[in-house]
Amino acid sequence: MSTYDIPVVSFFKRMLDPFLIWGSLILISWVYREAFTGYYLVLMIITFFVSSYVFEQTGIHRSWRNGKLLKYIVDTLLGWGLVVGILIFLGFATKLAYRYSEEVIYTWFLITPLVLILSHMVVQKIASDVRKKGEVRPVVIVGANEMGLNIANRIREFPYLLMEVKGFFEDRNESRSPIPASSILGGVADVAAYVRKHNIQMIFISLPMAAQPRIRALLDDLHDTTASIYFLPDVYLFDLMQARFDHVGDIPVIGICESPFMGVDNVVKLASDFAFSLIALFLFSPLMLLIAIAVKATSPGPVIFKQRRYGLNGEEIIVYKFRSMTVSEDGDKVDQAKRNDPRITRIGAFLRKSSLDELPQFINVLQGRMSIVGPRPHAVAHNELYRKLIKGYMLRHKVKPGITGWAQVNGLRGETEALEKMQARIAYDLEYLQNWSLWFDTLIIFRTIWVVLHKDNAY
Repeated sequence: MSTYDIPVVSFFKRMLDPFLIWGSLILISWVYREAFTGYYLVLMIITFFVSSYVFEQTGIHRSWRNGKLLKYIVDTLLGWGLVVGILIFLGFATKLAYRYSEEVIYTWFLITPLVLILSHMVVQKIASDVRKKGEVRPVVIVGANEMGLNIANRIREFPYLLMEVKGFFEDRNESRSPIPASSILGGVADVAAYVRKHNIQMIFISLPMAAQPRIRALLDDLHDTTASIYFLPDVYLFDLMQARFDHVGDIPVIGICESPFMGVDNVVKLASDFAFSLIALFLFSPLMLLIAIAVKATSPGPVIFKQRRYGLNGEEIIVYKFRSMTVSEDGDKVDQAKRNDPRITRIGAFLRKSSLDELPQFINVLQGRMSIVGPRPHAVAHNELYRKLIKGYMLRHKVKPGITGWAQVNGLRGETEALEKMQARIAYDLEYLQNWSLWFDTLIIFRTIWVVLHKDNAY
């Protein structure tokens, strides 16, 4: 079970937010004495789907759940701004924009985020008061292990879940458990009696899958109680990437390592890459022509440097860059560029410092080999070296490599002369894969511009 779908948060996602957005539109049209035609109904339906997707991707409900008011306000304003941008585009593209009153629509655009923020603050205050009065759901956790401790910590960190952990049940020797002995209420056989006596409403079973006989016996004991029972699979003790529930035919399965770009998300990523790379090539084509002339005129050799890299699913691709060195290394051993590297040409130093040598990679994006944002591709020789030294290194190839990435905007661009630096870079790459959203990509693009203009450790 995801704490993201506990009733209070689910209430916002599925009921309150859509009705507030729709209600604001209806009320504003009434204030302006505007007839509420079928076109407004169409607008409400479109807004529901657009806002649901955008708010899910920007994570505003996660910010609210975590009690981070300022972040929630910022996320709401930015998220609604993105919704407005999409609605305006669709309105003019379909010519529906001319069917609405400008006064009504613009007022609705301005008022809605304020209504959302105010309503969430009111409900947050109500939830806080409810918790202070002790009106929470009592919870017990069966299994005094890391997974059980994790769920207990989440419940304590997110008070608006309106839960309270009463304690743990465990058969094992308490000295082997990460849970304090004072929190152990008894063995697994004692759970049912405790639940009946103390009217426990929720039970989380955190026993390993190997304990199937004990779990079956426990479920039999709990049949005459009204407690809600949730099983925490011990697969969540492993490092997961885009974990999700799915089905193969009618058989439920749990994915523990998957690409973030599935279904609609894959279409969104492809469309944004294609559109952005076309715009970039159109805008930068005069500059790219000047760079090509400068590279050719200042040193012998080709204008474009081509190097083998690993792409999606570890397949080899050819990546383009403007040549910035006197050599074009692409063998079993590739030396990374170093500060004051004598191989770097005069124009090459400027290109690398300004990241202009990367511009031809927009062609790679159009070819479908790369993405605008993703883990930076490494030379094949470096991949073969580091995949043996760093755990999870090849997981970064579950997605297409990017022109820029989360590691690069966090200062891990350029030479990785120590293993620790490469480990840190891979950690950021995997964090990107675990948390991808279109909003995350947008953030990285803007931070890339800032990094290039203000601070750069490329040479």
